[in-house]
Amino acid sequence: MAQAIDLPRNEAGIATALGVLKQRFGDQFQTGQAIRDQHAHTTTWIRAQAPDAVVFPASTQDVSEIVKICATHKVPIIPFGTGTSLEGHVNAPAGGISVDMSRMDKILAVHAEDLDCVVQPGVTREDLNTHLRDRGLFFPIDPGANASLGGMAATRASGTNAVRYGTMKDNVLSLEAVMADGRVIRTAQRAKKTSAGYDMTRLLVGSEGTLGLITEITLKLQGIPEAISAARMSFPSIDAACRAVMTTIQYGIPVARIELMDELNVKAANAYAKLDLPETPLLLLEFHGSDRGVIEQAEMFGSIAEDVGGTDFATTATAEERNRLWKARHDLYWATLQLRPGAQGISTDVCVPISRLAEAVTGAQDKAAELGLLAPIVGHVGDGNFHSLVLIDMEDASEIERAETFTAFLADEAIRMDGTCTGEHGIGQGKMPYLVKELGATTEFMSAIKGALDPQGIMNPGKIFGPRRD
Repeated sequence: MAQAIDLPRNEAGIATALGVLKQRFGDQFQTGQAIRDQHAHTTTWIRAQAPDAVVFPASTQDVSEIVKICATHKVPIIPFGTGTSLEGHVNAPAGGISVDMSRMDKILAVHAEDLDCVVQPGVTREDLNTHLRDRGLFFPIDPGANASLGGMAATRASGTNAVRYGTMKDNVLSLEAVMADGRVIRTAQRAKKTSAGYDMTRLLVGSEGTLGLITEITLKLQGIPEAISAARMSFPSIDAACRAVMTTIQYGIPVARIELMDELNVKAANAYAKLDLPETPLLLLEFHGSDRGVIEQAEMFGSIAEDVGGTDFATTATAEERNRLWKARHDLYWATLQLRPGAQGISTDVCVPISRLAEAVTGAQDKAAELGLLAPIVGHVGDGNFHSLVLIDMEDASEIERAETFTAFLADEAIRMDGTCTGEHGIGQGKMPYLVKELGATTEFMSAIKGALDPQGIMNPGKIFGPRRD
C-alpha cells in the first residue's frame, strides 16, 4: 500500500531545531504523539508519516521565524490546513515540523466595491461565506469539505462550481508567502489583472507547499445571484448523461453546477439521505441568474436532455429542497461507505476532455467490474473531472493490489485521452508516478524551479517529485 517513501532524516538538525522552537514558541509548540499523528492524517490509504513536532503560528512573522529556524538547521517543513487533502500532502517522510495554520484565521479586509477580500490561510470557505452573506457576496469555490483557504490555494482546489466560476487559480488575485529562506514576499497587488513580470501567484497556487508557505490570500468574490434554481434528471446510461452535458456546454448554457452520479451513488444517496431518485445515472444541476433567467436555463437543459433519453426532469427554486439535494451530493463519501460496511473508501480523481468523458467513465466502470471492485463514480462533469471511491477491505492484500491496479488504470487512461491524472486532488505522494507520464520533460523544469526556490529541499519534501538526487 503505498507510495509513502521514507526519506533520510537529519537527526541532529531536527533535535536542535526542536529545542529552539520550543524555547521560542512555548505552548504554540507541541510534540505529543496524538497531535503528531493527527497531523499525518492523509484521508487515504497512503501510510501515515508523522512529523516530529507541530507549531501553531499566529502571524506571518511567526511563520517567518519558524522557517528561518528550520532553514538554519536544514529541517523539513510541512504546512497543514484542515487535513482534508487526498494524496498524502501532509505526510512527513523525512520527519520535521508541521506548521498548522489554524490560528491564522482572520478575515483581514473585504473590499465589497472591488469584489475581493484578504484572508489569512486558516480561514475556512464556510466561515468566509458566513461572514460575506450580509454583504450580498460569496466565494464560489466549493470542494465539498470545509477546507481552509490556504490549503485550497496550495492544492489548486476546485469543486462543484468550477464549471462557471473556475478553480482556485482563477480566483486568487495575490498571495503573501514565506519562502524557503524565511523571507516574506507578495506576489501581486489587488488589481484584477497584471502584466508585471512572472506570474508568481499561479506558481505558488497548486505548489502544494513545496515552494513556500502561504500566509495571506487575496480572493475574488462574486455577488450572490438574484435567483438560484436546481434541477435533476435521470438517464438510461452514462453515455446519454454525458451527451447531455456536452450539448449543454456547447450551447453556452451558463450552468453553475453540473454533477454526474452513477447508479451506485444514486442508490447510496437514496438510502443515506432518504431520497427516492430513480437508481440510474443522474445529473444534478444548479443555475444562477435572474428569476426569469434561471427558469429559461433549466428549460433549455430539460429539452436537450430529453433528446438524449433523459427522464424524470424536476426543478426547484426552493432553498430547502435545493439544499437537501446538494447536501446529499456532498455527503456521498459517507453514503457510499454504507454500500459496503466496514470497508475503507479510497478516493481518486482524473480529468479528461469532455468529448472523452463518457468513454472514460464507462471504461472505469468496466475495469472495476473486471477487477471485482465496488467503485462508485461521481463527477464535476461540466469540466470533465470525475472521482471514484474504491471500497476495499484493507486487510485483504489481493484487494489492495486490485485497487492499485484500478487507480493506475484510471490515471493512465486519462493521460492517454489527453487528460490529466488529477483534476483537483493534486500530486502529493500518491500521484507522483504519473506526473512524468503526463508532462514528460516539463517536470525537469518544474524540478529546476523547486531547486532554485528551495535549494535545501526543506519545503514539504517528497511531494510532487521523488527524492532529490544532488
